Amino acid sequence: MTAAPVSARMRETSPKRRGVRSGPKGGRVPWFFVVPAAAVYVFVVLWPSVQGSGLAFTDWNGLTRERTYIGVDNFVEITRDQKASGTVVRTLVIAAVITIVQNVVGLLLALGVNTAIKSRNILRVILFAPAVITPVAVGFLWKNLYSTKGAINTVLGFFGVDFVSFLGDPNIAIWSICAVVIWQFAGVSMVIFLANLQSVPADVIEASHLDGAGPWLRFWYVVRPELAPAITITTMLSLIGGLRLYDQVLILTGGGPAGLTNTMSTLLVKNAFQYGEYGYGI
Repeated sequence: MTAAPVSARMRETSPKRRGVRSGPKGGRVPWFFVVPAAAVYVFVVLWPSVQGSGLAFTDWNGLTRERTYIGVDNFVEITRDQKASGTVVRTLVIAAVITIVQNVVGLLLALGVNTAIKSRNILRVILFAPAVITPVAVGFLWKNLYSTKGAINTVLGFFGVDFVSFLGDPNIAIWSICAVVIWQFAGVSMVIFLANLQSVPADVIEASHLDGAGPWLRFWYVVRPELAPAITITTMLSLIGGLRLYDQVLILTGGGPAGLTNTMSTLLVKNAFQYGEYGYGI
């Protein structure tokens, strides 16, 4: 009695009736949804990158339409420019320092809040909070803290220490910038390590404890191997952030003193938009 109505309903709601592809050809449907995102990626990322690479072989000033092709002269000039080569080395050093220290601090913080202390949730929020602040705001905050009448020099003065020019001394300025970046983004590394730490089997840690392994041995031989995915992610993120460092340098020192805190990003912007050497800067 009910077979006919059921079959009729099935025919009405079948994929072919609704115009939806099924079977082997259904694999083509996802590509249709990729097209909008792919188009945006091509026109926003790939095409500007290709166009910028072409401009590197010209002497364009960024303002006029005249673009003279000069071959590899810009690249030869970079090898002769001590300021550019020094900036490249400085950027690599900054990226290495930030990557190592930020991950070590983040791991220590993660180990500290991955305990049964009652305030662990509040501490996690407080330690991660700087990461959600814009780098420009962080730069102005620390610029005031580093100033001659700032909080840091005021505290040092109580202990009889003469005021320190954190941003004016060429030997200290670069490390002061690194400290700001580490302070802001150590919480990001902490969250990544913490997520990985919470996935470590508790029975394995308990077994190692019963076998007589101390805290260091438990960490090195039990916990550390489990942190490999987190170490990879945090290393890549902090390394990329160090290589493209711009905002903090611009706000804190502007590349000074004497251009000794310039990074590749700040030097590129100065050459392209301040000195009118867009082809060389790009």
